Amino acid sequence: MKKVLIIFFSGFAAYLFLAGFRPVEPIVPTTDQYIMIAWNDLGMHCANLDFSNMCILPPYNNQLVHVIRKGDATRPPLVVNGTAGIYVTYEIPGNSYSAGKTNFWSYTQHLFGVVLQPNIGLTGNGMTGTLVKNDALNYQIVTGIPNTAFPDATPLISSPYQLTLMKAWSPAGVLLATTQSVIPVSHEINCVSAGCHASELAILQKHDQVPGFNIADKPILCASCHSDNALGTPGQQGVPPFSQAIHEKHGGFINTGTIADCYKCHPGPNTQCWRDIMHTTSGLITKCQDCHGSVEWVGHSIDEGREPWLEQPSCGAANCHGPQYAEEPGKLFRESKGHGGLFCSTCHNSPHAILPSTLAADNLQNLNLQGFSGTLSQCSVCHGYTPAGNGPHGIPAIQPVQNVTITSGQSSCYNATQVITVAGNGSSFVMLPGSNATFISGKTISFLPGTLVQPGGHLKGYITSKGRYCNNPLPPFAPLAMASEENDASNQDLSALFKVYPNPSSRYVTIEFEPRHKGNPSVIKIFDTYGQEIFSTKIQIQAAITIPLQDQSDGMYIISVTSQERTVFQKIIKLKE
Repeated sequence: MKKVLIIFFSGFAAYLFLAGFRPVEPIVPTTDQYIMIAWNDLGMHCANLDFSNMCILPPYNNQLVHVIRKGDATRPPLVVNGTAGIYVTYEIPGNSYSAGKTNFWSYTQHLFGVVLQPNIGLTGNGMTGTLVKNDALNYQIVTGIPNTAFPDATPLISSPYQLTLMKAWSPAGVLLATTQSVIPVSHEINCVSAGCHASELAILQKHDQVPGFNIADKPILCASCHSDNALGTPGQQGVPPFSQAIHEKHGGFINTGTIADCYKCHPGPNTQCWRDIMHTTSGLITKCQDCHGSVEWVGHSIDEGREPWLEQPSCGAANCHGPQYAEEPGKLFRESKGHGGLFCSTCHNSPHAILPSTLAADNLQNLNLQGFSGTLSQCSVCHGYTPAGNGPHGIPAIQPVQNVTITSGQSSCYNATQVITVAGNGSSFVMLPGSNATFISGKTISFLPGTLVQPGGHLKGYITSKGRYCNNPLPPFAPLAMASEENDASNQDLSALFKVYPNPSSRYVTIEFEPRHKGNPSVIKIFDTYGQEIFSTKIQIQAAITIPLQDQSDGMYIISVTSQERTVFQKIIKLKE
């Protein structure tokens, strides 16, 4: 069988970098503030788990990052790369190896013509390492991370949406900044898990009548016959591209018109997507077909001349976001850059994981950067302050234009143009901190129960259109402390009432109380982000209490603990198992 090489071997540069061939660069000062923004360029990578019969896609994940020197009123922010000398390392906490979790390394020579050491991928990169600088595009990148969906602690239980930990270092080895980015992978690309085929061998046996095909030469790399632009393989003349063959072959009977059609293969019926607009809780686009068309049409469009992988639906399409939000001419979203020379994914996240995402892990990076989830829209994150003038896409820089006092149980109406800053008057309301509320003209605004907002606290939400806005207040959940030294001291005391772990969690959380509070009566409640109470219990405070979460959807929740007529709130993240 003809051996093929994947075009992703640009990662050879990564190998040289890891081997110590790093250019000599000047030392940068470490007194500046730096931030990092990272993303996965695909949104989801699918890979076979068992390679003994066939290979559709190998384990191969990419991570990109901008390192940004934070600006101030005297100088703009700077994307640091090239001669700055700052380098970035990566790791996947809790996932240090892949060999043994998949048999990929037993077949690399047969499938790809290369012999790889265990846990080293097709570009020479492993599960930890250093990113390569791309001076022309002003980012740092690592390609071909050979990760699996199986953490070390549960090598048989899939966790498709794990997080990388990236660290930016000065040339002198001083840690400058850290961030975390989802590095997703699904192993349901075996054509069997969806219940369609009895076995992979049964699929290969259907090819027995194809001239030149020899099942004895398994494992078979599908892209050796079917061209695949994602892998950079030309295929064989007269054989349709892989994407065309798959979609046309299956489109005739997988045609319910629902997202389940696409989930048959990618990312899989169990993994699903659970993120971005690809989930019904978003209230927006709810199925792949709204952008890509039906399964059958995806195949027919290739037959009519579309280049799979190289031509994809456009954000700037006339029936979508329009030219103001279009990609760069001739480029895909994942390749396009915009404001300040940053990739579109910097603010919006990667394809199929556009923010705000229904997957809690996707939102963590921006939650840490700007205090709320969703698109990176807080100018001060990079600039250090809020500059005047327009920002990305010609949108005016987000400036607070009003301070609105809301008293619980009363309805307030006010005019707004861009952003509302809402602050309590000390009497009676709480709201979810860091919420990225979208205010729409003519709609009511509901402030959700959550962490107590202290004096000076605020919630910012981007206004999508000018108009008159009214809040729809919820009942009071806790008194809002007034600003005073006495209350500040009591709040600090109360903040030590308990701690919650693990957080994030997939199965349960444990609330551990400080010993000095033992014996005090306490009410524990958990709310979802819609303000619905999902758990409540009244106890005499003990050392710890464990609360199950496995029956809850993934996302953010709020724990409230009321003791001695005072209440503390804490956010927790429930991650999908």
